[in-house]
Amino acid sequence: MSTRTMPKTGEKRGTKLKYLTVTGLMAAMITIMTAYICHIPTGINGGYIHFGDSIIYLAAALLPAPYALAAAAIGGGVADLMTAPMWAPATIIIKMLITLPFTARSAKIVTLRNVAASVIAFFISGFGYFLAEYLLFGTMPALIASLSGSLIQSGGSAVFFIIFGLALDRTHVKSRLINLE
Repeated sequence: MSTRTMPKTGEKRGTKLKYLTVTGLMAAMITIMTAYICHIPTGINGGYIHFGDSIIYLAAALLPAPYALAAAAIGGGVADLMTAPMWAPATIIIKMLITLPFTARSAKIVTLRNVAASVIAFFISGFGYFLAEYLLFGTMPALIASLSGSLIQSGGSAVFFIIFGLALDRTHVKSRLINLE
């Protein structure tokens, strides 16, 4: 039996407010990183390579799943609405799905599970955008375009995530930002 007591209502509200605040900040950073920073158009299909996924990975390692899902969907969706609107529906679904392999339960951002999750996210993203491109354009070459773009985007995002995450882990930002028990 645990000696931990139930948090007071005010404490619950404070925690939810922290999560909502971090979710909003992450969604904004995902949008900016996706739409403007390292935004590289590819091909004639309106797609582009970006490293906004690194912030999605970071959100998934910091926040409980529902908040990470929201940050990914909002950030990725808004970025696509501003730059390539035809991709927004697929992006919203795919970006939510890539948060699922990550865990926020550790006191650290960069864990073995989260590093492995960035590899799993590559496959989710690659398959998701292949399917979306196939549905939008109906071409089999979509597989090559999707996988090559996803390899660069997911691989680069994984590297950025690990670099950002290790730097943030050294400053103990997770325990400062969100009180972990």
